Amino acid sequence: MNGVAQVAALVGALAYIGAAPLEMFFFERPAARRFLHVEADNLADVRMWAFVVGFRNVLAGIATIVGLIMLHNGNAEAGEVVVITACAYMLLASLAMGLADGLGFWRPRGGSVLGTVGSSLPPLVALVAAVV
Repeated sequence: MNGVAQVAALVGALAYIGAAPLEMFFFERPAARRFLHVEADNLADVRMWAFVVGFRNVLAGIATIVGLIMLHNGNAEAGEVVVITACAYMLLASLAMGLADGLGFWRPRGGSVLGTVGSSLPPLVALVAAVV
């Protein structure tokens, strides 16, 4: 796995890990929801889903970092598989966010565009660079 793929994977992992605390622990704060571009009428109903999304983001980020560590510590083939799998998950999860917005499930509508683009680009770059 080349350097571009590794750096892009790490950037994606850090972005997913960085967003997770806002989703998991600070979602009820207006500033966190503004940063995430989310509106919710009943926070108690949405909080559980936000926690789960944040936890999954942490898992994807950690998996990517574990794969990168494996890649550099004598288990390159397995590490590359872990990184590619985690990046594929991150890419598909971010595209699902955009799809949800397109279907009208995101409030406000169009609010996911920045997050979808920002969370899609690093894993996409990593996956493309990994096969080049």
